[in-house]
Amino acid sequence: MKTLSIILPVYNNQDELKKNIGYLTEFFNQKAISYEIIIVDDCSSNAGEIIEIADDYNCLYIRNEKNSGKGESVKRGMLKASGKYRLFTDADIPYEKEGIELMLEKLDKEKFDVVIGDRTLFKSEYKNGSFLRSTGSRIFSLIVRELTSGKFPDTQCGLKGFTAESAETLFRKTKIKGFAVDVELLYLALMHNYKIGKVPVKLRSHSVSTVSVIKHGFQMVVDLMKIKIYRLRKKYE
Repeated sequence: MKTLSIILPVYNNQDELKKNIGYLTEFFNQKAISYEIIIVDDCSSNAGEIIEIADDYNCLYIRNEKNSGKGESVKRGMLKASGKYRLFTDADIPYEKEGIELMLEKLDKEKFDVVIGDRTLFKSEYKNGSFLRSTGSRIFSLIVRELTSGKFPDTQCGLKGFTAESAETLFRKTKIKGFAVDVELLYLALMHNYKIGKVPVKLRSHSVSTVSVIKHGFQMVVDLMKIKIYRLRKKYE
């Protein structure tokens, strides 16, 4: 069994993946961490380039048969992983390695079941982006308070970690295929009484986001409603 599995969902952003993946492999090799990187290609139009990157960095490559969304991609990677600890982040590796170190420490030494990056913590360094995006983020956070008991002001940070046991349990129950899977995971973790920790993160790369505030924001709200319906219908039990 590997110590760590890293899941990287990718959709038509092979340039960012190629430019940043070496940051991860160099860090893990320096730390002598036994690891695997799983690239989940969400039916990109340029699969050949992504496969080449996966081969160059000795990564496991998985391709979705159709464009299915972040939630489905991360789920496939997590359930394919073999690591004692399992993390997912974005293809541009947006946060500094210190966040990953803190996350592993909480999972391994402090025995947390789930650990999330939190951009609102005191030691975090993060730029909010455009007014529209930051405003949308605040509105979204208000909506998710009820689902997460108000304990998580930042559900959408692109760095989350799990033990193998919590990953297997939670991802076998997720139903959301898009970006709101982050909220669904926290709701499920609370439902299972998992010990959930937070770590500060520092932004290292700031790529142009492919997430549309209007298009994806609307879909995320729809997915939040789905989570509430699934909960009321006891679909998660």
